Amino acid sequence: MAGLRRGWASVRWFVTSLMGDTAYATFVDHQLRVHPDAPVPDERTFWRERFAEQDRTPGSRCC
Repeated sequence: MAGLRRGWASVRWFVTSLMGDTAYATFVDHQLRVHPDAPVPDERTFWRERFAEQDRTPGSRCC
């Protein structure tokens, strides 16, 4: 049973990481560690800026 739970946790981690669900939390952790004096934007602002940057520089993505 423990193996099944670990397997499910791994799949869940992979899917949430792939979909970007943890992007804001990762960003906040980075900001607090590396730039402690800089203001941390709220989640809505973070996503707005992230998508705007992707639109400005599309790079290699499917759509």
